[in-house]
Amino acid sequence: MWAILSGIEGNLTAYEAVLADVKQQTAVEALYVLGDIVGLSPDNDATIDRLRSPKPGEPEPQACIGWWEEQCFALYGVGTTTDPVELRERYGSDAIAQLWNSVSRDRVQWLRGLHFGFIELDCLLIHGSSVSVSEELSPKTPPWRMLDRLQRMGVNYLFCGRSGLAYEYQLEPSTINATVTTLDSQQSPETIQSQPRQAIGVGNVGRKPGEASYVLYSPRGGSNAIQFKTVLY
Repeated sequence: MWAILSGIEGNLTAYEAVLADVKQQTAVEALYVLGDIVGLSPDNDATIDRLRSPKPGEPEPQACIGWWEEQCFALYGVGTTTDPVELRERYGSDAIAQLWNSVSRDRVQWLRGLHFGFIELDCLLIHGSSVSVSEELSPKTPPWRMLDRLQRMGVNYLFCGRSGLAYEYQLEPSTINATVTTLDSQQSPETIQSQPRQAIGVGNVGRKPGEASYVLYSPRGGSNAIQFKTVLY
């Protein structure tokens, strides 16, 4: 069984509550953290250190980059841009100073070493989507777009955390007619048979005070059972 979570956002108390709940699940063999480890919190460094140093008997977190980590990279000039435009537009200029003061440079260097996402068995585990860390997949995402995000990586299950929502999105078997048109010619239509696929929003740990959500997933034995968990703390 896997425990999958996202959006700690520097809320160390919420993360500890989830870890305690995970400990009660006797069959958890892997813990995935799908980005947004940090946020607008004074406890960002302490949260990072907690992930880096799991206690005896705890699964070692496998973490990937989220939207907030991308903003840190921009602030420290180690990302694809040195201007945190998205952070400023969404949270204002004060958030820039707050994030800068709460995540030290050595922790940013550790965050830079995280993966963009994980492919395990027939699952993609990622913060946003296979296209971008910033893309929010949700129950309102058009089916063609959701199918594209799954097909890009050749997986049947996509776990994501960018929206902060907990949901299951079912894609039923379908037939897709595709045509490629270039400046010179148009290829004959190609028919693609799409098998059932599923996207799962894993909720959010730290955003809502007193309430954290995450997902348990059982990939072994063909059950693929998904259980949404809510932890009150």
